Amino acid sequence: MKIAVPVKSTNQIDAHFGHCEGYKVFTIENNNIIAEENVPSPKGCGCKSDIASVLHQKGVTVMLAGGIGDGAVQVLSSNGIQVVRNCKGDANAVLVEYLQGNIVDGGVNCSHDHNHQCSH
Repeated sequence: MKIAVPVKSTNQIDAHFGHCEGYKVFTIENNNIIAEENVPSPKGCGCKSDIASVLHQKGVTVMLAGGIGDGAVQVLSSNGIQVVRNCKGDANAVLVEYLQGNIVDGGVNCSHDHNHQCSH
C-alpha cells in the first residue's frame, strides 16, 4: 500500500492541499513504513495540476490531507485515491496513527475560491 501526505518543509501536513511544498509518499507493508519518497508539488492549484495522476502512477491509494477542496477530492477519487481529510501535525506521526486505526476522515472539504485564506 502507498499513502501520500501533502507537506511543508517542516514535515507538517500542509493545511492547504493545493499549496503544499511537496508530498511524502510512504510505502507500507504489514502496517509498517518500509520506504519514503518525496514528490515535489507541481506548479498550480492541486485540483488543476497533474498530481493526482502522478500519485496514481506511483501506486498511491490513500491521501492523508489537511484542508482540501471539492475539486481536488474529486480528481483524487477519480484516480483511485481515497482522501482522509482534516489531518494535521507531523506527517510521520499522523501516518502511524492512521495505520493504528486512530485517524478517520474528517468529512469536510474546503469550500472557497482560490483567493481565500484557509483557517484549518
